[in-house]
Order: sequence, then structure tokens, then C-alpha cells
Amino acid sequence: MSGGIGNTAGTDSTRYLALYETAMQIRFAAVFAFFVPVALLLIRRLPPVQGRMPAALLAVWAWGLVAGTLAVTVSAPWLIASHGHGSYRFLPQLASVISYGRQALVATALVAAAGAVLIARITAKGAGPLPQEAVPAHPARLAAGVGTAVIALSLVVLSYQPVAAIQTVSPDSGLLSEPGDLLRQWLLLGAWSDPAGAPLGDWLLYRAADALLLAVVWWALRRLPELFTRPTVPAMATGVVCAEGPLQPYEREAASLAGVLAERRALFTYCLTEPGLARLYALLDSGRYEILVPEKAALLVVAWLVRAGDVAGALDLVEILEPWADRLRFLPRPSDLPAPDVQAVHRRTVGEVGASLSARPLNSAVETQREALTVWQPFGDELLTHWLETAGTGRVLDHIPDDTWQERGELLLRRYRNLAAAHTRCTKHRDPKENLGILRGALEETVAGRPLDARRLGLLRHAVESMVRRRGRPGSGQHSELRARQAAQAALPSHHTLAQLVLRRLSGLPQQTGAADVAPLVSDVSPREAAETGLPAGAVIPVAVRRVVEAALSAPISTLVERGVVPSAEVLAELVPQLVAAADSQAYQDPSLRTLMAANYRAFRNRRSLLLLDLARQVRTEELPWVGAVAEYRADDHGQEEVAHTALRQLGELAVQAFPGTLLPNPLVRELGVLARQADAGAPFVEELASDIFMGTFTPKFLAAARVAAELLGGTLYERYYGIDYAAVRNLAITEASESLRRTHRARTSPGFAKLCAARSGESDAQTWSIAANGKVIEQAQILTTHNLATLVGRVGISPAPGWADLARRCFTTVCLTTARTQGNPRPLSLIKDAAYAWRQMVFHLSLCGPEEQARLIARLDEETARHPAHVAVRLAPALTGLRQAAAGGSPEAGGGRRLLGWTTEAHWLAR
Repeated sequence: MSGGIGNTAGTDSTRYLALYETAMQIRFAAVFAFFVPVALLLIRRLPPVQGRMPAALLAVWAWGLVAGTLAVTVSAPWLIASHGHGSYRFLPQLASVISYGRQALVATALVAAAGAVLIARITAKGAGPLPQEAVPAHPARLAAGVGTAVIALSLVVLSYQPVAAIQTVSPDSGLLSEPGDLLRQWLLLGAWSDPAGAPLGDWLLYRAADALLLAVVWWALRRLPELFTRPTVPAMATGVVCAEGPLQPYEREAASLAGVLAERRALFTYCLTEPGLARLYALLDSGRYEILVPEKAALLVVAWLVRAGDVAGALDLVEILEPWADRLRFLPRPSDLPAPDVQAVHRRTVGEVGASLSARPLNSAVETQREALTVWQPFGDELLTHWLETAGTGRVLDHIPDDTWQERGELLLRRYRNLAAAHTRCTKHRDPKENLGILRGALEETVAGRPLDARRLGLLRHAVESMVRRRGRPGSGQHSELRARQAAQAALPSHHTLAQLVLRRLSGLPQQTGAADVAPLVSDVSPREAAETGLPAGAVIPVAVRRVVEAALSAPISTLVERGVVPSAEVLAELVPQLVAAADSQAYQDPSLRTLMAANYRAFRNRRSLLLLDLARQVRTEELPWVGAVAEYRADDHGQEEVAHTALRQLGELAVQAFPGTLLPNPLVRELGVLARQADAGAPFVEELASDIFMGTFTPKFLAAARVAAELLGGTLYERYYGIDYAAVRNLAITEASESLRRTHRARTSPGFAKLCAARSGESDAQTWSIAANGKVIEQAQILTTHNLATLVGRVGISPAPGWADLARRCFTTVCLTTARTQGNPRPLSLIKDAAYAWRQMVFHLSLCGPEEQARLIARLDEETARHPAHVAVRLAPALTGLRQAAAGGSPEAGGGRRLLGWTTEAHWLAR
């Protein structure tokens, strides 16, 4: 019997050991299964490039803790069973197993996270810091506060021992017994205890770690959304964050007038009643409303549909909007002015310019100098004159001053104290080592009846003599002339004062639009204004203030570019929504709907755009439900296409002519694409891809754009310089197009184009991912497609007035200016990329010149480099040699020639 029992015990021991080994195997496998995929995803979403290493490390470390806990949880049943009592109060044992060994998990997760982030950082060589995304402050703070409150509740409140004891009171048996014990185990993980048995100060110091933890958690939750390269809330694409928020004053006023609760859902419901619809009809007819976010146009569209007799369409739209009625701001804001004229554009409204001027502070340095000239120097002259009275024909204090002199000295000191209390900007007069301080200190001693010792007397005499020697005696011609010049300088009005005058002029204009003429706003001070404000008549408005006001000029966009109001292609892109809104709205026959859709388009295009992965695109305006609801009321006639095509050509010519050495920014490219679709131009516009989230694939429109370039540039300097076989590109485009026709679904990518770009970049066999390698592939795509230049010329038909040679010359000037800035720059790669982009556009413009004009311009490029620092010619010499060799029909890489490219995974030759 004993032997049998012993054998059974041995068998059980072996079985329990096997269960324990199985638990460990499952745990290790689960760790890898949980940790690796999510860690890779976090590194992709939060690349550990310069400036983001700590955030990436913390994110991966936090996930390591979670993954380890999950792995322990998965293996816990086998581990509990290996102890021989797997069925006894399983849940408390599970909690105990999970909480066991947490210290080792923290260290292990940190090591794993550090290794993963370090490897990712090494593979991301050549990558610079990524721009932080702008996240609305209020929603971000609210989300961080809620998340921190949840953690604080679990760490501090629920794990407080008396609270935990109350929450774990449960029957000894039944369904609540084990969950109660499980809850207690989890709550006590925080190890929270009350101050009983210890001094309160020691207890607070001990708990400071919890407070620090909560502060770190709040900061991490607040800043983390700014670092991600991909949005996590799809609703951001339609500006939901901007349309949310607390009730605004106009919404509260509308609720009060309607007699409903001050809630968005109540306002939404009211607008669907007869009185509410009547109010919306009035806004539609007058055009006196503001659409700052596109959601505010939704209810106006509902009202227009009802009035147009399309009740079914209105009901369908209401059904889509209703779930969001308590969150989003669908009610438009009333305005005192009708909608602005869509033919003129402006960078800033009058109200925005006024706000900018109002925020301009006084220049502290200028006002300090003004105080010195108007207060302390005249007082110093009086003090000096007072001391010179004691000198007679000799030195100061050669004779004893009389009582009258003493009384006037007391008055001077009293006046000094009053001036010092009223004028606090200058502090030099308080320094006892300065001349004014020496004169004042000596006077205080003398008036008090204390004789000056030899040292102080010597300082006094030296100060008086130096002041007279430098400026002359007060009242002399030399001194009077100096003080007259200084008084005239001090009398000049400050920039702040003149800005307040301009602000007064702006107050009489409509605040929601631009100004048709800014000349009266920045004219000299008139006699009437001088009488009202005390400013000198004829005072000139300073350039800094004029520049701010000129941003409100409302004029054709070409005029704004000529006057320097639009200094870059990025700023031009900001104004394009106003132009495209005009062209897009012409498709609607009804005037009120046309005005509404123009306002909706401007608001939609002004929203914040996002970086998207996997070739995902931004939401388009026509995909908004309220735009789709009135799509059938658009007039799709030939005239509308002509309007859109004219606007497309004018905008393309303006962008290329005004900023020839700059890539077309993505916002501008998107607007060009909208106009191209409206004009049915068949123009494939491609965006600049972000190298940090590039997935190695391109959409078919990239190959279509390359085919357009092949048709335009085959056999030209551009093809020879960049070593392109445009015939092969055309064949590839034809092949993929024919394959697409045989498919039942539309292709999302162009594998042939991606393979071609990777082969040209030399990264086709790369085994590691890096931002620099991605940049090389993307640059080859830009070379093959000319980044929309060929599309603008070949499909849109732009023909800039200055001519292609002038554009090429200006591009080379940009190359020289950018190259000059690389000298001594510790991070020249971004400048080199900009120079390479401008160089590529120069080669494109040269390729469209005639042979004689092309040769003449290439021969004169050295003249331009001679206008810049000597190192510019040295750096660009290989690129110029390669260009001349390609123009002569040879290879740009022969001899000492080089192709100028922007991206590299090694040290760039232009930076050496």
C-alpha cells in the first residue's frame, strides 16, 4: 500500500513539474506573441527619430508591462494547477499569480523596450526630427485629465485599505465570493495605506511618489497624441474636434430666443420645426452667416432642401446628422455682414489683423530710452546746474552754499523721489557709481548737514567735470543743440501708439472680410487725427505695422503675389480654397445654395489635414453628407468645366511663375486636383509623400503622372540628365492599364512603378527600413513624375508669361542661395534637399527651352555663382559639369560630373 502511495506521489510530482514547465513555455510564447507585433506597430506609429526617442521608449516600455501581465495571465491556469489545488478558489490565486514578480517584469520590459527602440533608431539613420502635430489644447487636456483620474481612482482611492475592505465584503459562498477576493487582490496591488501609525509628514513624503506618477501620466497622455504619425479618430478628418466644445454665446442666445434648453440637441430639434426653418430660410436669403467649420452648413442644407421641395432628401440627411446632434455645432453663427465676394481673396480678415495689432506689446527698450531722454536727462541737467552754482570760477564746493541753495536742493531731492516712483523703467539713476547717482548722493549728504569726506568730494568733482566736458555746460550752444536733437527723437511716436491709431481705423470696417484698399489704413497721421490723439501730424506708419495691415488686402491673387502679401507657395495654398470655392460653387444654379456651398468649401479646406498611412487619402468635400445631399442640384454642363479649367490653368501658372524653385505643397496639390476633376482635365496630380511613414507603394496615379512626363520630356535634357528611359515608362503604364481593365476591382497600387523607383534609388535589395532610404525612393518618384510640372504643362496647358528660360534662371538663383546656407551648418541635409528640388525644376524648365536659348542660359550659370560666396561655385561645380555633359548628349556622371540629388544614406558630396 505504501509503495503504491509512493508511486502515486512520484507520478503526481512528475505531473505537477510537467504542468509547471508547460506554464513557463506558454508564458514565454505569449510574451513574444503579445509584445512583438504591438511594439512594431508603436515604433511605426511613433518613430524613434531625433526628438522622439524618450516618447517611443516610454510607449514600448509601457506596452512591455502590459504584454508581460497578459502573458502571466494566460499561463496562470497551468501554474496554479501545478501547485496541486487548481480548483480551490481559482480567482484569488489568479490575482496572486499575476501580482507575483512585478519588479522583475518592470526591469525586463525596460530592457526589451530599450533594445527595440535602439534597433529602430539605428535603422532610421539620416532621419531628422519630425514636426509635431497640432492637437487642440482643450480636448487634449480633457482626455489627459480623464485618463489620469481613472488611474488615480484605482491607485489611490479604490486601493485605500478601508475602501478595499468594504468592496471585498461578500458571502463565503456563491457567485460573489471568488470575484470579491479577486477584486481585493487587485486593489491591494497599489499598496495604499493610511497615515495611521506614522507622522503625517513622513506619510505625505512617502506618497509623493504617487503624486509624481500621476503628474507623469498626465503629461504623457497630454503630449502623446502630438507625436503619432497617424490619427486614431477617423472623425478628425471632418473637423469634429473643431465643431465640438462648450456652447458658444450665439448658441445660448439662439436657445433663449427659441425658448428651448441651452443644449445642442434641443437647438437641433428646434431648427427642424416651422419657426426654426423660417430662421434658417432668413439666413439663406440674406447670406449673413459664418461657416468656420463645415458642420455649420448642415442645417442650412436641410432648410434649403425642404424649401426646394426635397423633403425626402432632407429627412435622409437629418437621419445621418441626428446621432451627432448633441455633440457637434450644426447651427451656423449669424453675421452682421453678407458672405464675402468670392472673386477676391485675402490672407487675413480685418478682425484678425486688428487682433494681431492689439496683441503687440510696448517695446520695453524703446520706452526705457524715451524715459531716459524725457525725464532723467533733464533732471540730471538741473542737478548739474545746481552743483555748478557752488563752483563759481573754480571747482565744485569751492565756497560754502547758502541756505537758499540748501532749500532748492531739498526741493530737487523731493522731486527726484516723486520721479523715481512714477518712472520705473530706467534704473541707471539708482546706481551710486553713475554720475547722476553720485550727484544725487552728494546732495543728500550736504542737505542733511553732513560734510563730504575726501573720497566723496573727489567723486563729485570728477563727475561734474566729466559731464561738462562731454556735453558742455547746461545752457551752452553745444549742450542745447544736443538736448534739442534728443527731445525731437523722444517726441517721435512709438510703433505701439501708431498701431493703436491703425487699430482705430480698422474698427470702422467689416471685421469678417478683407479690405479692398489698405492705403487709407496705413496713410500718414492726418491733422484731424493729430488733434484727437495727440500724435504729430504727418507721422509715418512704420513698416512693421504696414506689413501686418497689408495681409488684409482683398484683391485678385496675382495682385497679392506681386505685392509680396503671398510670399511662398505654402501661403498661396492657404488662399486657394477661396478661389476653388468660387469655381466649385458656380455649378449650383440657386444663388443661396451657391453662396452656402462656397462657404462650406472654404471652411472644409481650412481644416487641419492629417498624415495617413497605407495610401489612405483625405476625406473629400463631396463626401460630406450635406454636400452629397445637394449633389443632384449641380449643373454638369460644359460651361462649368470651362470655368474650372480656366481657374486651374491660372492657378498653375501663378504657382509656377511666382515660386519656380519650390515644390508645390500638398494643400496646393489637393486644390489643383479638385479643379482638375471639375474640369475633367484627366490631370493626375500627385502629393509629396512623407518618408517617415512611407510603405513602399505608390497609387496608380503616380504611374499616370510619369506617363504624362514621358510624353512631354522624351528625348530632352531632363531625360538624359536623370538617366530615365521614358519609353519603358510609357510601356509600363500601358501594360498596367491593360491589366487593370481585366480586373473586377480597381487597383490600389502600382507595383511596377514602385519597383522602378526602388531600382533607380539603389534600395531595391535593402534589408532594413530607414527614413533616408524611403526618401531616396520617393525622390525617384518625383523625378519620374516631375512632381506635377509635366502635368501642368502637358494636360493643363500652362504657359508662364516670363518664359521657361526666366524660370530656369530663377531656379538656379534659389539653388545658389540655398547652397550658400550650408556653409557651417551642422545639419545641412534639409538645405541640400531643397537645393536638389530647385535644381530639378531648373532642369525641367531648361528642357522646355529651345536649343539655342538652352545653351545660352547654361553658359551663363557661372555668372550667377560668381554673385555668391566662393564656396558656392566650388560645391556646385560637379553638378554644373554633369549638366553641361548631359546637354552635350553625354552622361552627367562621367568625369567629374555628378547628378544633384537630395536624399542619400551616406554623406552627401555637396556638404563636404
